[in-house]
Amino acid sequence: MAFGLAHRKERPRVPLRHGEGDKHRLTSLEGLAALSLDALSSVAYGPEAIVVVLIAAGTGALTATLPITVVIVILLTVLVISYCQVIAVHPDGGGAYAVAKKSLGPRVSLLAAAALIVDYVLTVAVSLAAGAASLASAFPALSTHLLAVCLVLLVLLTTVNLWGVAESARVLMLPTVLFIVSMLGIVVMGILRSHPAAVVGTAHSVRATESLGALLILKAFSSGCSALTGVEAIANGVPMFREPHVKRAQHTELMLGVLLGAMLLGMAYLIRRDQVAPRGGVTVLAQLAAGAYGTGWEYYATSFIVTLVLALAANTSFGGLPVLMSVLARDNRLPHLFGLRSERPVYRYGVVALAVLSALLLIAVGAETHRLIPLFAIGVFTGFTISQVGLVRHWATEQPEGWLRRAVINGLGAVLTTVAGLVLLTTKFLEGAWLVMVAVPLLMLLFTRIQRYYTAVGEELGLGRIPPPPAHTMSLVIVPVGEVSRLAQRALTAALALGDEVVAVSVQAEPEKALALRDAWERWNPGVRLEILDSPHRSLVQPMVGYVRRETGTGREVAVLIPEVEPRHRRYALLQNQRGLLLAAVLQARTDAVVCRMPYRLRL
Repeated sequence: MAFGLAHRKERPRVPLRHGEGDKHRLTSLEGLAALSLDALSSVAYGPEAIVVVLIAAGTGALTATLPITVVIVILLTVLVISYCQVIAVHPDGGGAYAVAKKSLGPRVSLLAAAALIVDYVLTVAVSLAAGAASLASAFPALSTHLLAVCLVLLVLLTTVNLWGVAESARVLMLPTVLFIVSMLGIVVMGILRSHPAAVVGTAHSVRATESLGALLILKAFSSGCSALTGVEAIANGVPMFREPHVKRAQHTELMLGVLLGAMLLGMAYLIRRDQVAPRGGVTVLAQLAAGAYGTGWEYYATSFIVTLVLALAANTSFGGLPVLMSVLARDNRLPHLFGLRSERPVYRYGVVALAVLSALLLIAVGAETHRLIPLFAIGVFTGFTISQVGLVRHWATEQPEGWLRRAVINGLGAVLTTVAGLVLLTTKFLEGAWLVMVAVPLLMLLFTRIQRYYTAVGEELGLGRIPPPPAHTMSLVIVPVGEVSRLAQRALTAALALGDEVVAVSVQAEPEKALALRDAWERWNPGVRLEILDSPHRSLVQPMVGYVRRETGTGREVAVLIPEVEPRHRRYALLQNQRGLLLAAVLQARTDAVVCRMPYRLRL
């Protein structure tokens, strides 16, 4: 070779189709933005949930915030480790559902799936409602339009996710980074200051109504565990990551655990040190921001970022639920259309279903956050517990190297999540948690009925069995025609190639037109028999359906080839009649004939 270059045999490059390859999948950082905003944004209400419960025992009880948060972070650590294991064991996604299906049986897997679906829908509703409420705090004029704000945000999120999961992650990347920086800034600046830089809100008189006992501590712990919602989303969406998707998903899970744990511990320390109690007109997070930054532009920028991220946290569900629904569809527990992906790839039917369910829930509660909170987190803790128990069963069955240590970690996580879930359920039952207890069994029943239907269909179709050889029977192709034309010539040419016998059928309401058509047909002489059906009531469909039914009753295989005019430009489509589409729909519904539509494409 010239210039001393040796000849190289190059592999032929096959061009990728749109949506193939890693371009439209997530990196670890993009996964953090697309699937972790729900968990990260929970620092806006998780510590406050603990404070609101503890304040019932007086301001002195706020010292318990830090040890309770330490236990929650320990639970977070266990969950992160567990879900890293789930990602490795079940790389196809599905999270708690996949674990339960493999290790705990079909009924428990149905419970996990139903709980996760409820949690994902509630996550969208709560995030949007909280974001709208926070926005209304800055702009009071919006306070009477919370539902409209929520629905507009929901439409925007749905549109972005229908475009593509990687695209939604890129849109969310900047808000995610700003949120992380501002929250860690609150922790660092707050610790560096010896006392709060500013105090915001109006003081409340605090009267102790309870003693700081075990029940109150358990209640504060379970309420604070709302900060853990969303930890499971990464394990549910593993297929969305770029190769190697298992390692990328695990790295994202670990990043989430480190960031969330640091934020929770830092804020709990500041709450304990500065005795941050609930004040009128502001959140606990706003008080911490004012204590760290003062009331300058940093404070207002942080408030805006928190508002934005709370609203965008709903995107976590759009990343996780469609993948879970696709897994359920693959298992015949949801309609198969939820397993269809678009080119990018996006499970668009799952995205739309999540948007519709969330919109209905927001409309039902009027976008009021306090009506949604009692329903929140119960479903996700059910999923937590199931995944932990399932992993214990998995390690005990497989017994790989180091299985006992892993089983102990998962067993501890199962105990903690069970306690938190039971306390949440008992304390919030009358406030609306009973709705979750109704919705979950109904979803399980729906999954069971769908699976039973697909099983019955499989039996009737003989799926998995070798059928007898196909029998050759005489066939008849029926071609509806209106008059002699190139359209009729094209349709008859196609029909002669398809069947043993071809007949042209025309429905005429006026005898003069029928005679004219017969005369033109005889002059044309295409070699195909013409049948003219009388229709005094000017109905095209009914006479044609009756004729097709009579022919199918003779035992022959009957096909109906319907020619249709298709303009080149869409703007002319409305100028064509839709009789072919209507006839095809009615024939498919009322006869056993094979119905085909043949387009005749115009140059116009």
